Amino acid sequence: MAHFQLCSLKILQIFSLLLILLYPATVSCDCTCDKEDIQQNKAEALRYKLGAIAAILVAGAIGVSLPLLGTRIPALRPENDIFFMIKAFAAGVILATGFVHILPDAFESLTSPCLKGSSPWGKFPFSGFISMMSAIGTLMIDAFATGYYERQHLSKHKHVNAADEEHAGHVHVHTHATHGHAHGSASPSQELVLPGLIRQRIISQVLEVGIVVHSVVIGISLGASQSPDTIRPLVAALSFHQFFEGMGLGGCISQAQFKSVSVAIMGTFFSLTTPLGIAIGIGISSFYRDNSPTGLIVDGVFNSASAGILIYMALVDLLAADFMNPRLQSNVRLQIGVNLSLLLGTACMSVLAKWA
Repeated sequence: MAHFQLCSLKILQIFSLLLILLYPATVSCDCTCDKEDIQQNKAEALRYKLGAIAAILVAGAIGVSLPLLGTRIPALRPENDIFFMIKAFAAGVILATGFVHILPDAFESLTSPCLKGSSPWGKFPFSGFISMMSAIGTLMIDAFATGYYERQHLSKHKHVNAADEEHAGHVHVHTHATHGHAHGSASPSQELVLPGLIRQRIISQVLEVGIVVHSVVIGISLGASQSPDTIRPLVAALSFHQFFEGMGLGGCISQAQFKSVSVAIMGTFFSLTTPLGIAIGIGISSFYRDNSPTGLIVDGVFNSASAGILIYMALVDLLAADFMNPRLQSNVRLQIGVNLSLLLGTACMSVLAKWA
């Protein structure tokens, strides 16, 4: 299982590194639309960007850490009712991120007047199509990965049972007046990971991929902007945005029961992604144009894919599983609390769409 965690984290890091490296390289400075008349005060804009890096880094770190530290508090452990409400709030945040923040941006990018001469982008609703295919792809990865590791688990379980039966014939117990001992070791079955836990780990890693893609895109967009009037309101809005997203991801990671090193890597990776995107945006701001055809296409495609992943994960893996849970179905008060928490999560994230 440690090998599975290591491989998954490496794949996540390689994917994100490729995204970070390839995104600026695909952006062209050519644009078919007129430039907007905005205040170009680079020195003031840079100060806001540096402030945004610090604020978003801290907000993301706090957001992802709260659910992880909450597992040490008895009232916030998974066996308690309040944990269901925290998960529903986090799922609402992720759902609103996909529907209200990312998907509209994707539609705006891929239906821009700047792409009218760039066939076929203006002739087909690619945003919805890419989101749909991304959600289907996530379903396939979810199903195949879960099936693969469950088959591995069953195979190991059969092997352990056979080994235990064979070993039982060789165990010698010596009882004396003063001592007793048995020749043998603890059953390896204690080290096997339950299939449900494997699924939680897959969910948390796929969810992080969707969030990372979105975070890189918004980070680069903010870092490349040269308008203080545009950046100023985004600093606070994106800090709250990152905080709530971190809570959603942290809740999934806490349920997956990763080793401490893996938890630290995933939490740090999430916290650094948007600030790193801003830093890259600052570096390419001299030639990056938000309304260039290539920039719009890259933004639209990545945002569409990210929206599909997050919407699927929120509805299928996070909400459906808990809302159909017998414990929730048999407790009306808990049902009401969970539904209110879901609505509160979606409301908090949706309100932020006014600024970010």
